[in-house]
Amino acid sequence: MSENPRTPESGSQEISVPEGAAPSPADGIPADGTASHGNAIDGAPESGDAGATGASRIRRDGPMFPDGSGPAADPAGDHHERRIRSFQPRRSRVSPSQAAALRRLWPVWGRDIDGLSRIDLDTFFDGRPVVLEIGFGMGEATAQMAAADPDTGILACDVHTPGQGNLLALAERNGLTNIRVANGDAIILLREMLAPGSLAGLRVFFPDPWPKKRHHKRRLIQPDFISLATTRLAPGALVHCATDWEPYAEQMLAVLTAEPTLHNLYPDYAPRPAFRPLTKFEGQGLDKGHVVHDLMFRRGE
Repeated sequence: MSENPRTPESGSQEISVPEGAAPSPADGIPADGTASHGNAIDGAPESGDAGATGASRIRRDGPMFPDGSGPAADPAGDHHERRIRSFQPRRSRVSPSQAAALRRLWPVWGRDIDGLSRIDLDTFFDGRPVVLEIGFGMGEATAQMAAADPDTGILACDVHTPGQGNLLALAERNGLTNIRVANGDAIILLREMLAPGSLAGLRVFFPDPWPKKRHHKRRLIQPDFISLATTRLAPGALVHCATDWEPYAEQMLAVLTAEPTLHNLYPDYAPRPAFRPLTKFEGQGLDKGHVVHDLMFRRGE
């Protein structure tokens, strides 16, 4: 597990959560399942699926979608080098309704990050400009932002299988056709599967701060990552990060400021923008006296 004891949870009720009807055995959908990874950035709660009871969350060994109809446990396999990662893989239970949503929607709106081919974003998003969001927890905030801006596509990247299922179910229930879910390592996605200049923005909200000094090398926002990410951003694209961990905010500000292709839209930290939903997780941090810092940088022409 991550050293970060917190778990993000988007708590606004503006987006309705799907009902948790159990799938039919005739559909080949397991009544439980196994997720192989934790959230790409932060551990996420398993309670985001309002329709599942604790009794239905049973662990089993083995892949959840052996027929390839859902997200793969390790999509990149051994095709790419192993390195220090910003996320900690972990097993997690998947509810019946999350499993049903994944089996039903993954073939249309999901993509494994295998690093073997480029994603044609124009086709995948029906011509919309696309923002990459790395780490989305259970997906409620992502769904709200998608609903508020239907003309922008959101490529939501994570490795937390319950969250992937929950976000796809939210998208279906609320008629959100501008969400796609990518499963796997965001760095492989950026480096191998996205074309230069193809993204209209990048969002990283509340990533794992890895607070212990010996783990700082695992933080996502590092010079090498930002240098790679900016090559995939179109001119004028917005980089938006947020954290409630003060030392990490300072690191983010230093790293983003040092990137020559980016310029800060504010003298240092940005005021909290209205379009970023206030999540339950964020509210709990504020109640504890945490200070949330937003950072907004734009890629130059």
